[in-house]
Amino acid sequence: MEIIDGVHAIDTLGVGRAYVYAEADRLTLIDTGLAGSADRIFAEIEAIGRKPEDVAQVFVTHSHNDHAGSLADIVERCGAQVLAHSLDAHVIRGDEPPARANLRGPMRLLAPLVNRGLQPTAPVAIDRVVADGDEVDIGGGARVLHTPGHTPGSVALYLPQRRILFSGDAAANAMGLGPPSGPFGMFNADREQARESFLKLAELDFDVACFGHGKPLDREASLAFKRAAEKLG
Repeated sequence: MEIIDGVHAIDTLGVGRAYVYAEADRLTLIDTGLAGSADRIFAEIEAIGRKPEDVAQVFVTHSHNDHAGSLADIVERCGAQVLAHSLDAHVIRGDEPPARANLRGPMRLLAPLVNRGLQPTAPVAIDRVVADGDEVDIGGGARVLHTPGHTPGSVALYLPQRRILFSGDAAANAMGLGPPSGPFGMFNADREQARESFLKLAELDFDVACFGHGKPLDREASLAFKRAAEKLG
């Protein structure tokens, strides 16, 4: 599904979304879905008239397996460079297991189930470790935003020239717009950090917002973020 010119959502992955940012000389893939999603991603790429080998870089918003699960298969096929934040890079490389969910109150009873959902993905080397404020060569220059909370190394990608935000799971639009909540919120490593990261995104100015979970917003997206932030207090 094309959201705006050159920005395609891949919403056939069962859980969550990946995105393709298409430029004349290359493609950038943002997240990769669960393990086993590579063929569906490649099919979507071919449907827009491009080749899987056009994927030059993969920006991983965080290490959860519904976002990095097919990373190894994608890289094996394309040889693409992998970009991820330092605080999640050790998980993606396979050096350490994912951070466990931080559940409170009665929700702690669900901890065994939730933590089974945080299984490590196939290990992949990181070509570029990114940090808050770094620039990525996409769409005239994109800024990396460190948005911890869902995971320690969660990041969003902000393209000011095109007024687009790829939020990863720092924001969700599946159960109302806000930080991950409901079933998605159970996977937060730090609930308060996740809230603060959403408020950070709400300070930006953008028209389009693309989420890991939930339908993208294709107009007046930052206004929607500001209204949601006001409700958080």
